[in-house]
Amino acid sequence: MATESYESLDLTARLSAWIGRSWMFLAFFAAFFLVWEYSIALFDIPRYILTPPSLIVSKGWADIDRLLYYTYVTGSETVIGYVISVVIGLPLGLAIAFSSVLRRTIYPFFVSLEMVPKIAFAPLFISWLGFGLLPKIIIVVLVCFFPIVLNAILAFNSLSEELTRFSRSTGAGWWRSFFKVRLPAAMPQCFVGFKYAAINATVGATIAEFIGSDKGLGFYIQIVTGNMRPDLAFAGIFFLTALGLALFGAVTLAERLLIPWHISVRRTR
Repeated sequence: MATESYESLDLTARLSAWIGRSWMFLAFFAAFFLVWEYSIALFDIPRYILTPPSLIVSKGWADIDRLLYYTYVTGSETVIGYVISVVIGLPLGLAIAFSSVLRRTIYPFFVSLEMVPKIAFAPLFISWLGFGLLPKIIIVVLVCFFPIVLNAILAFNSLSEELTRFSRSTGAGWWRSFFKVRLPAAMPQCFVGFKYAAINATVGATIAEFIGSDKGLGFYIQIVTGNMRPDLAFAGIFFLTALGLALFGAVTLAERLLIPWHISVRRTR
């Protein structure tokens, strides 16, 4: 009983602390939607142009089954593509950082590709591979891959030679020096790439669904907008926003768990 009471008090204290830190955002969030709600009536804005939040919630709830299913579809494309990007991009960035040959060949090629809007490839992949899951995942991978690999190259190249020599002077071998010094020092910059990719992941999936799909939130928003249903379009946008925030929150949580010592993490506590 004492343990349960302590855990309950600890949870209450954490919730109170979070509200204390976030009250300005919550107040702004509430004010934004209140202004949106009452401005439509005040300025007599037609409902087919802009829908009040209360109507968006009611109409979205009436179509909740389809919204949840399409959120699952877009979420699957987003998460799979993002994970593939991390699994491929981080080791490749490490290899390029440690190889002068790769830095002179693959690295300039990646920088050149980063300048090209990846969405331009979407019609090609859909025409080659059809309307299935694979072309959407490829677009998400393209959108997420380059921020991850380029930040990983920067991260693994940023450690000073003095610190490397110092770790070697203590008797640490290459592997021990890498895992104890170089990898922890590189992780903050790597998470910059992870976060940037997380922000763009849902964008890649949605644009791919706009171009060619028969399901997903991008497809849903496109269809209901064509049917002059801004209420359902905004409902789809809200679900898409929640999906993006969930992925970004998961990456932020991983950052807190993996590098709790870094100043960027300690400042947000």
